[in-house]
Amino acid sequence: MTARHVVVGNHDRVDPALVAALGAGGVATVHEAQGRSGLFLPRLRPIYPGATVSGTAVTVLCRPGDNLMIHLAVEGCRAGDVLVVAMTAESEDGLLGELLATSLRAHGVVAAILDCGVRDVAALREMEFPVWSRAVSAEGTSKIAAGSVNVPVVCAGQSVSPGDAIVADDDGVVCVPAASAAAVLARVTERVAAEVALRVRLATGELSADIQGLRDLAVSLGVEYVDGISPG
Repeated sequence: MTARHVVVGNHDRVDPALVAALGAGGVATVHEAQGRSGLFLPRLRPIYPGATVSGTAVTVLCRPGDNLMIHLAVEGCRAGDVLVVAMTAESEDGLLGELLATSLRAHGVVAAILDCGVRDVAALREMEFPVWSRAVSAEGTSKIAAGSVNVPVVCAGQSVSPGDAIVADDDGVVCVPAASAAAVLARVTERVAAEVALRVRLATGELSADIQGLRDLAVSLGVEYVDGISPG
């Protein structure tokens, strides 16, 4: 049976205010808040440091060495979207460069997440279009292979559906499923507040081992204190 390839136009998206609030929490906190899930494999790295973005996923499934479906995806993008490109097989070819990024930005896309390569990195840095990619590669691409747009994909080991919330920064990339975004944000808010209080105590010289009772835990695990240091 021949695989079905589709370009899906309209799809639901997580509320922009909710997405922005998740983005303010950062990748590490969001990842922890949703039970240490949703994190893309660390092979995806930003092309320049300091970029922090959040948005809603527009998903693309491409064949290695072919970026036809990225071109077709641009039409359905809206302000605040993040392009998430998954591959049907391992690839490091440079599927996105400065010209495609210019088109994506004109349609409101705030970043691209690619489980493949990116090219024209100097130009992308100059225009401050953030990309997290598997590789940097000038390897050329064709436009002859069918794929899909806005279908569930697996990108760098992480399942992503159209409209899911995406957060990316120097720590990596995390996906928050649309259905759980509000609940995850509530836990993010709790974690941020707890970390603010903990940071104050650590800054005054208190030890995390005391605050969190980690000495007793270590002893229960068989750790022995020697040479004048005691657990209490």
